[in-house]
Amino acid sequence: MRLAKHLAHAGVASRRAAETLIVAGRVRVDGELVRDPARAVNEQSHVEVDGRPLAGPEARVVYAVHKPIGVVSTARDTHGRPTVVELLAGETRRLYPVGRLDADSSGLILLTNDGALAQRLTHPRHEVPRTYRARVAGAPVGERALGALRGGVALEDGPTAPARVRRIGSAADELELTIREGRNRQVRRMCEAVGHPVLALRRIAIGPLRLGALPPGAHRRLAEAELRELRRAGRAP
Repeated sequence: MRLAKHLAHAGVASRRAAETLIVAGRVRVDGELVRDPARAVNEQSHVEVDGRPLAGPEARVVYAVHKPIGVVSTARDTHGRPTVVELLAGETRRLYPVGRLDADSSGLILLTNDGALAQRLTHPRHEVPRTYRARVAGAPVGERALGALRGGVALEDGPTAPARVRRIGSAADELELTIREGRNRQVRRMCEAVGHPVLALRRIAIGPLRLGALPPGAHRRLAEAELRELRRAGRAP
């Protein structure tokens, strides 16, 4: 494993910040000062940062979080807005969100220190499905609009892949959509393109994991069985 990645997995800093530490001469491997972030290390390597030995890689954790509206999906925000990481008061590990959820949207987001799982869930080639509930304007939503969403919608950055869509609710003003892409504000843009702008949007599932009854602002740590299912989510590489 590369030294910078090893430091990041141990919770010292982000990979980029770890590279800066190494280049600055603050890291030793087996007593030797190392300035190359690509230096190979293993579990037997004795690594020190500022003279202090690492305790070893952190345990991998994943939390499901119900992000409320107005909270941003970043670890920190330069404008002082509340972040999803701040919802996990008392958690000392360096966690980061898996993907994004707009500040004006709510619902399921994952926080983790497991880079491999985050890569699996966000890389486009895996096409991990995400399911949303959208309350839209211009009800009732007709078959023509549903057909367009199911077949793919032409957006300014290209046509979308087909989505699974169904109407829910007696007023026919709410849709459940499942997409396998991760474009910026994609569900909102799709609905607007077919004449039904989104009034409220909530993500209810990522792959096999569902939001369920988790209240807004709450979180829970995922069990091993849930993690195994998430690692199998999407299409095979």
